[in-house]
Amino acid sequence: MTANIRKLIVQVDEIRKEMGRTIEPPTRRAVAMAVIENPYAGRYSENLDELVAIGEELGALLGQKAVQALGIAPGAAQSYGKAAIVGESGELEHAAAILHPKLGAPLRAAVEKGAALVPSAKKRGGLGTAIDVPLGHKDAAFVRSHFDAIEARVSDAPRAGEIVVAVAVTDSGRPLARVGGLQAHEIKGEDGLR
Repeated sequence: MTANIRKLIVQVDEIRKEMGRTIEPPTRRAVAMAVIENPYAGRYSENLDELVAIGEELGALLGQKAVQALGIAPGAAQSYGKAAIVGESGELEHAAAILHPKLGAPLRAAVEKGAALVPSAKKRGGLGTAIDVPLGHKDAAFVRSHFDAIEARVSDAPRAGEIVVAVAVTDSGRPLARVGGLQAHEIKGEDGLR
């Protein structure tokens, strides 16, 4: 299955100052979004395999676009996340079918490794609905400095029969992170947690 993509949007958020302090290098977060046709809009289907296949396709496409937008090598990516907004003619399970079974593996390939669970969010909404894409360190879920989110929103989507799919990638954690916990340089990389 190939996604029927109406539009692609890629944005980079770059934080240069926080609380009057210069952030050097800046904290950068990229979010890549695809507005796609929902092949199950307006009807119930027990089998959601078309959306599962679309999720796999979009994991690679959006992951690569986010890494390219940051201008970094894939292995330099530090955190990631995913989210979807389903239009009113769809159901929440349509977002789950895109995000969960197969989107993660190609996203991990786009950022090299990615042992940790990819944080996710899903919701239903209409034109201009915003969603916070949760972020976590790609290799160790317990790295608190990388617990974050970036807002994703498309002004003219999702239409009733569409889904907005978003993938976010960062090149660092939060600016001025100082709440303790496991540090990125302490990651053992054994289980995706620590």
